[in-house]
Amino acid sequence: MKYLVILGDGMADYPIDALGGKTPLEAAFTPNIDALAAKSTLGTVKTVKDNFPPGSDIANMAVLGLDPSRCYTGRAPIEAVSIGVELADDDTAFRINFVTLGHGPDGPIMEDYSSGHISTEEAGALIDHLRPIITEHTGIGIYRGVEYRHLMVISRFDNQALKTTPPHDITGRPVEPFLPNDALLKNVIDESKAALKDHPINLKRRQERKKEATCLWPWGEGKAMRVPTLKEEFNITGAMISAVDLLKGLGKLRGMDIVKVPGATGWIDTDYEGKANAALEALKTHDFVYVHIEAPDEAGHGGYLKEKVKAIEDIDSRVMSIVLKGLNAAGAPYRLLFMPDHPTPIAKKTHTSEPVPFLLYDSREEKSVPQRFTEKDALASGLFIEEGHTILKKLLEIKD
Repeated sequence: MKYLVILGDGMADYPIDALGGKTPLEAAFTPNIDALAAKSTLGTVKTVKDNFPPGSDIANMAVLGLDPSRCYTGRAPIEAVSIGVELADDDTAFRINFVTLGHGPDGPIMEDYSSGHISTEEAGALIDHLRPIITEHTGIGIYRGVEYRHLMVISRFDNQALKTTPPHDITGRPVEPFLPNDALLKNVIDESKAALKDHPINLKRRQERKKEATCLWPWGEGKAMRVPTLKEEFNITGAMISAVDLLKGLGKLRGMDIVKVPGATGWIDTDYEGKANAALEALKTHDFVYVHIEAPDEAGHGGYLKEKVKAIEDIDSRVMSIVLKGLNAAGAPYRLLFMPDHPTPIAKKTHTSEPVPFLLYDSREEKSVPQRFTEKDALASGLFIEEGHTILKKLLEIKD
């Protein structure tokens, strides 16, 4: 038996007036997903545990069978694993975004949490420029990531009373109330702002009317995390396909092979077909494959309705069509879980913690139910999974 998860990050949403009261999932043209839904079990699942933030870290941990109340230490330590930075026991890792700050009536505002989806090449050069400046502080290291997402590690840092805020949670809002409550982290922000102001890359972006990388923004702090591998827990092998370090880190923690797709970007220009074909290839040698697609989430954070609908339609036509055709042609039995990790509503431009729809298909079963893969139809099914981290066992047909 082969097992496959295809996860559209942040696909779930609220009804939107501009779509005639439909959600992006309802409005999108998704014939392949909907045909599969008619042959599947639909339901909703609570991927964000009470008293935890509705981040992609918490939600994807749940889909990968991990209970955050038992192992979660923070988002950045997961990304450190992906980047290849080994954390000592007294290290604290931080995600650092390149962000764009704008001018508001009450001071700087968070104009863009991603500096206009700055390229990996530009951001890498800026990290190299900032490294000697930031690392003058004893015990700090900064490391390259992908696009706007990078890593900072501070040794012997007391983060028990620390408060930081994800920049995507405060788009369009004044930043002053959300600055870290720590002098060192504020210095990192201020020093990076001064060093980046007239950097040639920013001057070029200014001329091209692109959003500039105003400064670094630290958040998502935590200590090293330890979890069992899929082999240790379920005696299966796995592969992770994603453009973002968070999912690659989770995959590595779970002992999965990380499959590199050259054109995968984490945005709507990603190589959807490349991910689909990589999934089919990985299933030849692995029991379990996890395909993570970031584009709907990024569109939600930006409030880009057209792009969110397009991302969902591209997942249908450029991922699901290829995967389903390939799996059915192979003839081997398989089970497929299709879902978002959390909602990223256009109206809020950030994650929320409501339960999300899921579709569970088994190629050995014959079903025909008049239903689509939408929030409404999933809720109408009456099936609800309270403990999100148990959904992996349902996919693997493992009973507690």
